Amino acid sequence: METALIIGASGGIGSALVHTLEKREVKVTSLSRSADGLDVTDEASVKAHLDALSGPFDLIFVATGALELNGRGPEKALKEIEPEVMLEQFRLNCMGPALVLKYSARLLPRDRAATFAALSARVGSIGDNSLGGWYSYRTAKAALNQMIRGASIELKRTHKKSICVALHPGTVSTPLTAKYAGGRETHTPDEAAKDLLSVLEGLGPQDTGSFFDWSGKPVPW
Repeated sequence: METALIIGASGGIGSALVHTLEKREVKVTSLSRSADGLDVTDEASVKAHLDALSGPFDLIFVATGALELNGRGPEKALKEIEPEVMLEQFRLNCMGPALVLKYSARLLPRDRAATFAALSARVGSIGDNSLGGWYSYRTAKAALNQMIRGASIELKRTHKKSICVALHPGTVSTPLTAKYAGGRETHTPDEAAKDLLSVLEGLGPQDTGSFFDWSGKPVPW
């Protein structure tokens, strides 16, 4: 890998990805809301920022997303569902990566391996949902997974060696997720970045359209 584009580069995982890749002497282009004004929920913003890039990028990684928005955490019951909260979750966690892919597909090389990856979450798995709750976040991530699956099919037609995948980073130790970690194993952002890059390094075109966790194990849709 020689070049990479990291979207959401100011976040915990995003900044760790930038740092890890740069240590490996990968030429990294980074974009974020705080540093560059990129708003992945605003199509005009996404288009303007990505149209300004020439690429190509061997890796495009979307590390945006949030469990809490505007102080609203995951719902525990149906009665807690609020339409605007659900829509905001969808805008950030599904529509955002979809818009990035819409305007960045042209930046992926067609003559060699190229990877597009987006952060998903195991709780977005329909098959692995045995607890319920967390309706808005789960639904938004499940929608992201479907978007990735569909996009992988389209990309394959023009980018024969492309890999388009959703990734579950595990529970990463950040201030925002601390209260939801419970007794689960946690990873530092640096550990998560290294694990996710290791997973991507082990994938081939035959793995496109799939969903993997931080250890490389497939996650059910």
